[in-house]
Amino acid sequence: MKKQGLSVLMVAILLFSLAGCSVNTTTNGSKKDIIKVGVTAGPFEEITNKVKEVAKKQGMNIEPVVFNDYMTPNRALTAGEIDVNVYQNIPFLKQYNHDHNTHIVPVGKTVAMLMGIYSKKYKSVQDIPDGATVGLQNDPVNRSRALHVYQQAGLITLKPGTDEDKATVQDIEKNPKHLKFKELEAGLLARTLDSLDASTINGNYALQAGYEPKKDSIFLENDDKYVNVVATNKKDKNNPAYKKLVQLYNSDEVKKFIKEKYKGVVITFNKPFELND
Repeated sequence: MKKQGLSVLMVAILLFSLAGCSVNTTTNGSKKDIIKVGVTAGPFEEITNKVKEVAKKQGMNIEPVVFNDYMTPNRALTAGEIDVNVYQNIPFLKQYNHDHNTHIVPVGKTVAMLMGIYSKKYKSVQDIPDGATVGLQNDPVNRSRALHVYQQAGLITLKPGTDEDKATVQDIEKNPKHLKFKELEAGLLARTLDSLDASTINGNYALQAGYEPKKDSIFLENDDKYVNVVATNKKDKNNPAYKKLVQLYNSDEVKKFIKEKYKGVVITFNKPFELND
């Protein structure tokens, strides 16, 4: 009798567990009731909160999970702590996969945020003096992007044939102002601008720090190739809920919010699923 009672108890526990699991998925397991979206603090957080508002009207539940750096959102994704993340561009994603042997893939486009050069000491790039110390992102993709921004601004010239996504200070051919580059984590550059003569700062971190990029930068990049994406683990790339999420980021209501709030610094796209990867 004791064995029979124990068996009944075990079956009851198993049924209860299975019932609990069904709360988070549909019957075919293809769509979670709550989609956890990893974002960096600032604009991506703000945009995703708007997406959450629009999604709710359509019966989708979005839960933004906020991070303060560029590495943790991918770690959380591969660990299964979030379902997708929205903060990185494709060159950064490819480099991360290469460096960490991960299989994160883009699902669709969201927005692009312009990188700029900022200074609390000088009002133009021409005013930056000989021997100035300038900030530079220390991760490979953003470092390369920043060096190209310095080149666009006329401060340096990179060697011909330099890899577009892998430039380093060793690839500088001409440095007429003899600039000294101080490499820091991207999220720290806005916070340490007082100690630098100037620095490149990613658009999301500039906005988070209270800057209006078109007004406050002394130079703003003229390249929108660094489009940010909804990304997920490869096994989940065809999840219809995540495709729907991409559509929400590109909905008219969200685009209107972006246009009014960020005044052209955050770029939206008409064809969110055309990825050149």
